[in-house]
Amino acid sequence: MSDTETIPVVDLGPYLAGEPGALQRTAGELRFALTEIGFYFIVNHGVPEALIRGAFEQAARFHALPLDRKMDVRVDKHNVGYLPMRGDTLRTSTVQTVTKANLNEAFFMARDLPDDHPDVLADRRFRSANRWPKDLPGFREAVVAYCDALEVLVHKLVRLYAVALELPVLYFDEPFRDFQYKLRMTHYPYQEALADDDFGIAPHTDTSFLTLLAPNNVPGLSIRTQTGKWIDAPVVPGAYVVNGGQMLQRWTNDVFLATPHRAVNRSGGERYALAFFTDSNIDWPVASVPTTVGPDRPPKFPTTWYTDYMIQYQKRTYDLLADANRQAAE
Repeated sequence: MSDTETIPVVDLGPYLAGEPGALQRTAGELRFALTEIGFYFIVNHGVPEALIRGAFEQAARFHALPLDRKMDVRVDKHNVGYLPMRGDTLRTSTVQTVTKANLNEAFFMARDLPDDHPDVLADRRFRSANRWPKDLPGFREAVVAYCDALEVLVHKLVRLYAVALELPVLYFDEPFRDFQYKLRMTHYPYQEALADDDFGIAPHTDTSFLTLLAPNNVPGLSIRTQTGKWIDAPVVPGAYVVNGGQMLQRWTNDVFLATPHRAVNRSGGERYALAFFTDSNIDWPVASVPTTVGPDRPPKFPTTWYTDYMIQYQKRTYDLLADANRQAAE
């Protein structure tokens, strides 16, 4: 494991099957990926192909709706609902000065809380009910089933992260018992010849602890290696792409990477992407784990809470909400 300009492929099969030694071996592969590259593929992950295919079909169904129907569920302060084309600008990017909006549209959903959940009734930030489109039978059920399968996978993955950080294997079980997640169902239209600063999604790092990007036969993702070189992510049939974000940096005191990446659709057709952004329980304080700090390595980040962090990110990123806030103030 010495190649730092190739996204490694990690086989989860032996670990998920409970084979002797697989936990430590797979955790070692993750540690290399997350300290040297920041991205990795996973195969034999256990998510049924039918669920993945169904989620892509639902993304295409939703984005084929007329704009007025999609705008009926436009994104709100909880970051659920429809984000229209060119609706976000990644001003928070630490990689590039971004002034142009992204050439994509997206539907966001979170954990599907019931209408009578205490957090929903209290209108607690980022703990709302989802904004489901009307008259789209089967959409909600297929998307929720897909997220339920990914929730099971995340609970397995965080144990690998614990061992990779030389922590007890169950270290992250409680912080991720009722973890925050967002599924972003993105549509990237075909991009022809564009200026250098036109992107489907501009260079950025995610905010998440980990992101699961669904297997995709249509390429478009590129990542920036630690040498500054941009490389295209290959198509690996059936494999999820996994990466860390800014919250992972805070959990690990910068030991694990939040690698910059971008997307441009030059496939000649439409591109859909399913990104599952995962963070800890909403009330869990995010601070550097014990194995990443010491007398010669003090914490680089203050203790962070999900809500505070995401409010600031959202204010700077989502143009639609910024416009709504300005109108409300006038």
